[in-house]
Amino acid sequence: MEQYDIAVIGSGPGGYVAAIRSAQLDYKTLLIEKYSTLGGTCTNVGCIPSKALLDSTHHYHDALHKFKTQGIDIDGLQLNFEQLYKRKTEVVQKNTQGLDYLMKKNKISVLQGKAAFTNNTTLQVTGNDGNTQTVQAGKYIIATGSKPATLPGIVLDKKRIISSTEALSLKEQPKSIIIIGGGVIGVEMASIFNRIGTRVTILEYADRLIPNMDSELGIALQKLLVKEGIDIRLQQSVFQAENTGNTAKAGFRDAAGKETWLEADYVLVAVGRKPYTEGLGLENTSVQLSQRGMVLVDESLQTAAPGIYAIGDVIGGAMLAHKAEEEAVFAVERIHGDNPHIHYDRIPSVVYSWPEVAAVGATEEELKQQGIAYTTGKFPFSANARARAGMDTEGFVKVLADPKYGEILGVHIIGARAADMIAQAVTAIEFEVTANDLARISYAHPTYAEVLKEAYTIASGRPSLNI
Repeated sequence: MEQYDIAVIGSGPGGYVAAIRSAQLDYKTLLIEKYSTLGGTCTNVGCIPSKALLDSTHHYHDALHKFKTQGIDIDGLQLNFEQLYKRKTEVVQKNTQGLDYLMKKNKISVLQGKAAFTNNTTLQVTGNDGNTQTVQAGKYIIATGSKPATLPGIVLDKKRIISSTEALSLKEQPKSIIIIGGGVIGVEMASIFNRIGTRVTILEYADRLIPNMDSELGIALQKLLVKEGIDIRLQQSVFQAENTGNTAKAGFRDAAGKETWLEADYVLVAVGRKPYTEGLGLENTSVQLSQRGMVLVDESLQTAAPGIYAIGDVIGGAMLAHKAEEEAVFAVERIHGDNPHIHYDRIPSVVYSWPEVAAVGATEEELKQQGIAYTTGKFPFSANARARAGMDTEGFVKVLADPKYGEILGVHIIGARAADMIAQAVTAIEFEVTANDLARISYAHPTYAEVLKEAYTIASGRPSLNI
């Protein structure tokens, strides 16, 4: 029986980061993964392949709609769908190969197979060949992530009724697609397919897109996506989806109860994700689950079973790769005896549409509900010189700040390169930099980041110099 200091189950962003940090701290580390490649959902069928397709389709969309204005004439422009997806696969392969290298570099043992606890201190790992191996470790970290969720009455057959996983591996371009869910995944999938000419319909239960973010962001994003040709239907309750052979159809009701059916090549279910704990043998341990199937942990991310920790999607909260990474380092360093911290309200959220959407901190709705006073600084990209030069004038930055001390309470961006710009706002909230401080530092000109500067200036009570 092989003995390890720390065994990590699952090799997604949480798992592989936990393994690397464990090895860096000189623990004998084992990483267990049931699939043939490392990286989990994010690297293989989530974050990385979707961003590759988003980037490629963005270039194609610009070539169709912006290049002529910029003085670039392209005759006979065509989309090569097969190459589009081939490039995506190559990007994924390079990332998984990078993870293989990191495991070897850090002398981390990797075991392929399905891990199941037989008790609080022992694992049984079953390989694809059916052979089993017993593993014991001083500490365990569960990082098994999540899988696509669905709705009552809707079964993912992975043929015509699909999740984002199957959408990222299509063999040919669909002429039409119905997307159930207007959250992050739904919007990103809608962007990919709409840009290449697929007819896209989004059905969202809430009264706006990306309902977990500030309402102004969802409203602005909807206007932009509708302008690009996406059919968005809000406050729709989907009750059924059927595979009809060569197509699929979805039945839904509006707020008044009116029933409608739509047909498309595919119905893509993007209603969120649920924690993955199947086959882990948790019933043989003291680990406890919530009613929604999430692993319950304490403030150290330790479960009710001493020595068994859990991180990432499997414990709920924001299901974000970078949240899992933070928890990975946190858990390992707690095991090591250090005292790290995580501020969950300072973890940014991003939608990789174009323009991008990014936010950190409190929304305006949350501040109102909690009765917290705030000032608002809002500035449009249309007034920014760099945005005009780049033909990316849609969107705005909204800064919410404390009126007495100027502390940043929340930053919400919809605009070009929002995903990168939000890092400054995270830094500001983490280290309690005021709106006035951020308004008075120098920003390179011309840059998109100057939109942030102007929003900070207005939030601090001074007028903008550029509007």
